[in-house]
Amino acid sequence: MVLEILKAILMGIVEGITEWLPISSTGHMILLEQLVQFDASEEFISMFRVVIQLGAILAVVVLFWDKLWPFGVRHGRLTSKPAVWSLWIKVVVATLPVLIISPLDDWMEEKFYNYITVAAMLILYGVLFILVEARGASTRVSRLEQITLREAFIIGLWQTLAIIPGTSRSGATIVGGLLLGLSRACVAEFTFYLAIPVMAGASALKVAKFALSGVGMTGTEIAILAVGCLVAFGVSMAAIRFLMGYVKRHDFRFFGIYRIVLGLVVLGVAAATALG
Repeated sequence: MVLEILKAILMGIVEGITEWLPISSTGHMILLEQLVQFDASEEFISMFRVVIQLGAILAVVVLFWDKLWPFGVRHGRLTSKPAVWSLWIKVVVATLPVLIISPLDDWMEEKFYNYITVAAMLILYGVLFILVEARGASTRVSRLEQITLREAFIIGLWQTLAIIPGTSRSGATIVGGLLLGLSRACVAEFTFYLAIPVMAGASALKVAKFALSGVGMTGTEIAILAVGCLVAFGVSMAAIRFLMGYVKRHDFRFFGIYRIVLGLVVLGVAAATALG
């Protein structure tokens, strides 16, 4: 059991870092799973890959609670925050496209969760990051309240591209936001908020499917899931703080280069696996 817990800690670290940086958590997980494999059922492993994200979501809620909670207390009375309600409306609008394509999620994972697809998406979006930053587009939107419903919906359309393994949900939305003229800090923060309904919904769906599968969880598997979520939460807190500080001083070109290199590594591992 100790070894399985150590594996969960490693998975939580990778999830906490890669979920928020635009470098594809799937790309890293597919490599990590070559080295680290749980002694658990395939149904549990499939569920674990998604539900571990709950720890990452909790980090967003904790860090940005004041910006996300739509109520406050003023002069001893409960008040409402119109700006927060407006933000949540934009988040909902951006989430609608994901809801439409969500039934395809399992099919896409079954057909495209492989080395070639992941590597191709890593490299493609790596090139996109470099090209978008190289064009030096002017920033029109620097604050969340300036994002229109139309822009929120378009960012939501970009988010649907993350259904392809290796794309990176944050990577797709950041590219889309930059093309719309959002500042790096603004699009990064909006991306964090978009993760809450999307990842919470995906986790709930996976848990429901696991429950309906009739496969029970062992005590070790429960511990693995709990540890993975807790570690993902702690690491996500640091990763989110890092990214928000980074984008104030740098652009996303480094992440583009990193994605391209990682994509080539994935292809190399695929070739070595095929030959071996």
